[in-house]
Amino acid sequence: MKISVIIPTLNESGNIGRLIKMLDGAQQNAEIIVVDGGSIDATPAIAQQAGATVIATQPGRGGQIARGASQAQGDVLLFLHADSQWPPDGLRAIRTALTAHEHAIGGNFRLLFDGQDAFSLWLNRFYGWIRARGFYYGDSGLFLLRAEYDRIGGMRPMALMEDFDLVRRMEKTGRTVCIQDPPLITSSRRFRGRSPFAIVVGWCVIHALYLVGISPDRLARLYRSTQT
Repeated sequence: MKISVIIPTLNESGNIGRLIKMLDGAQQNAEIIVVDGGSIDATPAIAQQAGATVIATQPGRGGQIARGASQAQGDVLLFLHADSQWPPDGLRAIRTALTAHEHAIGGNFRLLFDGQDAFSLWLNRFYGWIRARGFYYGDSGLFLLRAEYDRIGGMRPMALMEDFDLVRRMEKTGRTVCIQDPPLITSSRRFRGRSPFAIVVGWCVIHALYLVGISPDRLARLYRSTQT
């Protein structure tokens, strides 16, 4: 079972080499594809030097992932954020989960944030709670059988909510699994210096607007305005 790892990047020179090294150390019949959205730092060069296949494209995570998936050769597609800390047994855990769970089409990992502040620790519990209800996101290491990815229409090149859109289709299509051990660790950097209350309210607003049909392009503009 060959796994294709697809990593969208934009100015991730501080993270991409480390992530590829983590993946390469655990590599077992896997390919690593970095899809760069126009970095102005050394991200593409570092990724290429580390042994990954590098594809240049327009910025936008959904479009970057879709482009990488179109070039991937694996039986399983794994989508990772560049600030992930990949566990040594992660690839083996994916193969085991898909083999052990009959009719499983894909899933994700239990997600932990690397921050030790109260909000990061709360998020660890919150993400576990929403995962039990079928909600999870791209930062938790989404993986999906290639045949199922193609069957449900793949990653859509949306300006925002592209991972939520894919997960909703996955959950409607077949059984998914959440790998509890090992967990996937991601960075808390996006929350630094921001109000936890404002973050949670912003998430709720964005999801509510998306569910009532507001376009991802408009949502992306709103989302960017809340990050400043």
